Amino acid sequence: MAPTTTSVTSPEAGDPEKREIPQRSRIFADLTPLRSSPDYRRLWCGNTVSWMGQQMTALAVSLQVYALTKSTFSVGLVGLCSLVPLVVFGLYGGAIADTVDRRKLGLFSASGATVMSIVLATAALAGYHHVWLLYTVVALQAVCFAMNSPARTSMIPRLLPTEQLPAANALNSLTSNLGLMGGPMLGGVIVGLWGYQAAYLIDVVAFSGSLYAMWRLPAMRPEKGDGPRRRASVLDGLRFLATRPNLRMTFFSDLAAMVLAQPRALFPAVAVLWFAGDAKTVGLLVAAPAVGAVLGGLFSGWLGGIRRHGLAILLAVASWGAAIACFGLSRHLWLGLFFLAVAGCADTVSMVFRSTMLQAATPDAMRGRLQGVFIVVVAGGPRLGDFLAGSVADLTSPATAVIGGGLACVLVVTGLGLGRRAFARYDSRDPRP
Repeated sequence: MAPTTTSVTSPEAGDPEKREIPQRSRIFADLTPLRSSPDYRRLWCGNTVSWMGQQMTALAVSLQVYALTKSTFSVGLVGLCSLVPLVVFGLYGGAIADTVDRRKLGLFSASGATVMSIVLATAALAGYHHVWLLYTVVALQAVCFAMNSPARTSMIPRLLPTEQLPAANALNSLTSNLGLMGGPMLGGVIVGLWGYQAAYLIDVVAFSGSLYAMWRLPAMRPEKGDGPRRRASVLDGLRFLATRPNLRMTFFSDLAAMVLAQPRALFPAVAVLWFAGDAKTVGLLVAAPAVGAVLGGLFSGWLGGIRRHGLAILLAVASWGAAIACFGLSRHLWLGLFFLAVAGCADTVSMVFRSTMLQAATPDAMRGRLQGVFIVVVAGGPRLGDFLAGSVADLTSPATAVIGGGLACVLVVTGLGLGRRAFARYDSRDPRP
């Protein structure tokens, strides 16, 4: 790929002349957003710490539910208790984020999540161990997250210039995947050494980073050019999306990957049938995509030079599907882990450009609602994929489900690209939704 260029305005009087200078090629993650914006830096650091704490709490709740019930079904209900609020309040939280001060919404919702962690810690310290309380707190935490995430994510284009959005989204993906990797590991160690209350108390402390970052932000009220404030309307956001084919394509392409080629539910079966493994093998299979995603974030510096974001999304999603199909063909554990890591890396690339398109090609007045739709797709897509993969595997075999799903993903995303050629031509220098 040829080196990217940037325009520089001459300081001389008269008509400014623009010349092209090559940017320094990057390999590692671009830290420019952290250096250029103190507000973004505080937001990123606070979110990194609090996200790690949330993942510790998620594991601690699952362990506590199992300790109380000895039922894997009861543990599975924890996920359902979070999914429903995420889907329902994700859309409504995005609408609210477009009509109020996003800083205040982020601050209030983060405070609510902190209170929920305090409730968990207090109950554990008092010896009040009841499953209904854990389910209730998990559901309320999901509501807080569904209100917080659209507000926080839609702030980023107000804090950074458009050309820094890919780097910022790569840094955000690094935070997410490091939390998914490190949070459960730390949570398991802490619960084993000091009990559930220790994990919950650490989560309370971790939330202070997010609260501090939100407190220091400037006001994030709706921009004056977007018209008078109105009642939050989810339907307005969906109508807007219906008229923006390129933005719709970002959701369709992600659904193709997460619904058709999501092998997560089959890991316990394939660990035994393909690799003659046990629970440790399942843990390796679960961790492999996250490892690939983290590596994709660490070595994401080159993403800033990509201008054809739509084409990059199509290629990344096709790479995910191809890697999953190759995983289905592998019968050596380390080879299978390699393909899962490749898939995780491809998912990071797709996420970076999908998020960037949503932020750059969406007017500020609609960013919250589009981020709400993003939450619903991200939360619901993998769970639909789990159901589809499990059903196909029961009717045929795990190999058919994994290989067929990967190939179906490649075919569908190819069809999407051929059916909407303007998406592949999308240029970040002229973002058109």
